[in-house]
Amino acid sequence: MTAGARQPMRPRLLPTVGAVIAALVLVVAGLAVAAYNENTFKAQASREAQVQADIVAASVTAALAFDDESAAQEYLDALRANPQVEAAGLYNSAGRLLAGYRREARQALPTRVVNPFSAQSDGHIMVAAPVVQGATRLGSVYIRTDAEPPARRAFRYVAIGLLGVMASLVVVILAGANSVQRQANRALGEANEMLRLQIEQRERAEEALRQSQKMEAMGQLTGGVAHDFNNLLMVASSGLELLDRTQDPRRRETLRQAVRQALDRGADLTRQLLAFSRRSPLKSSVVDLGAQLDGMRVLLDRSLREDIVVRFDIEPGLWPVEVDPVQLEVALLNIAVNARDAMPNGGLITIRARNRPDRAVEGLDGDFVELTVTDTGRGMSAETIHRVFEPFFTTKAVGKGTGLGLSQVYGFTRASGGDARIRSEPGRGAAISLFFPRSTRPLDAPAADAGPPPEVRTPANVTVLLVEDDDAVAHAVGAMLSELGYRYDRAPNATAALERLESGQHVDLVFSDMVMPGAIDGVTLARVIRDRWPDLPVVLTSGFSEAADAAARDGWRLLAKPYRMETLAAELAAARADGPAPRDAAAKS
Repeated sequence: MTAGARQPMRPRLLPTVGAVIAALVLVVAGLAVAAYNENTFKAQASREAQVQADIVAASVTAALAFDDESAAQEYLDALRANPQVEAAGLYNSAGRLLAGYRREARQALPTRVVNPFSAQSDGHIMVAAPVVQGATRLGSVYIRTDAEPPARRAFRYVAIGLLGVMASLVVVILAGANSVQRQANRALGEANEMLRLQIEQRERAEEALRQSQKMEAMGQLTGGVAHDFNNLLMVASSGLELLDRTQDPRRRETLRQAVRQALDRGADLTRQLLAFSRRSPLKSSVVDLGAQLDGMRVLLDRSLREDIVVRFDIEPGLWPVEVDPVQLEVALLNIAVNARDAMPNGGLITIRARNRPDRAVEGLDGDFVELTVTDTGRGMSAETIHRVFEPFFTTKAVGKGTGLGLSQVYGFTRASGGDARIRSEPGRGAAISLFFPRSTRPLDAPAADAGPPPEVRTPANVTVLLVEDDDAVAHAVGAMLSELGYRYDRAPNATAALERLESGQHVDLVFSDMVMPGAIDGVTLARVIRDRWPDLPVVLTSGFSEAADAAARDGWRLLAKPYRMETLAAELAAARADGPAPRDAAAKS
């Protein structure tokens, strides 16, 4: 009976043992899942915190460049929507706290953040990301988020396993956590996408603003340019009339030189205006500030009235600085125009450049080059000085200014790693100083001066196909070609030029304008000639800077208008000696 009574108990023990084993397996599996989920959670939380810091760093670039503490604080306060963010701080390039956010008053922020980092401690995740603009580091963003401590989570999972409902609770908890995490990730992804779009829109707006500032400065040039060109045209027209009225060889040579000088001055001014107004991204380079200022004399003369004297005081041996040369010209022109408007009855503008060694300027550490523009105008009140660098702030009458000029000056100097300061009193003029850090890099090499072209002998029986739509220009260039000894045939457009070539007409060289009416421009014509008549040299000519870029990308020879006869002779001779443009140059475009 005893044996028979014990045997039925074994089948009943099997499910119990199996349940215990299954429970233990589930507990172990649950702990394993918990450990894995903990690692995954921490890694995900670190990534999310880093992404959040990178987004904030990209958003506060303008605020940090303009040292705008209120705008920076608004960006940090927006982090309140994320309950995991406990604290955040924005630090300038020196590591000093500029703006901060704390969910609770007892939570502290580090007083300085120097290098970007990522760390975890006591259930908290701390990350930092650099704030950069181009190659300039403006500061850092610091964010601390809350992460649940591992011990608390492990205790919860073990307790659930000991209660015997590990399997169901683990499934429910993991499913719920994954669902919440997916929703959170989806919401964060949507927020990140929205921030990315906002950043792109802001970048486009900033680029449009820079271009509008440049165009405003161009508008200030218009009156002076028109005046200068009228003077040049007067010199040229009067010189031509006097040439017809005199037979004195010395007098005719003097008049001819005067006309030539006027034409050269007009060509130089046109090239400067095209380079100044050209739409291009910010591009810093190491420049000699003294040489850069010397090259701006013509632009400044054109933007100011005749009753205003500009005096330059440039210290010899200026240190090199790394700036965007075009933005430097825009900034200096904006300051000069403001000085002009502050002197309605004329006056003196002094442009001074000095080396300022380490700690010579209060608030600046390191070597700087100081560029100061001083005027003898009406000056400014303390209230105006306090707001003068604000965008859209202006004391000028409606329609006389947008208030963007000095804000561009401030933003440009801050983005270049420097600073802008103003000194003024009512009735005693104003002095605006720009400070640029000394660059340790070597100066960027300037374009080599080719010098005057050598005299070229033209071979006999050389035929040039001249492709030019303007009758007056075609007549003048044709006369120059004839004078040089070339035979030429003119085609009014690219289509007519191709018809001449297809007819079998003998041509030794094609000299074509780039901008012409019709479906085929000069570059396209050159490409067709290279493909169909590969041994035929082509020289292009244009007065547009954009056209020059297109020709350079394809490797074509380009003669910029206006040009002299000796330059034309040298370019055509070089083209015949070199042959057609290489095909690999076109392949790179």
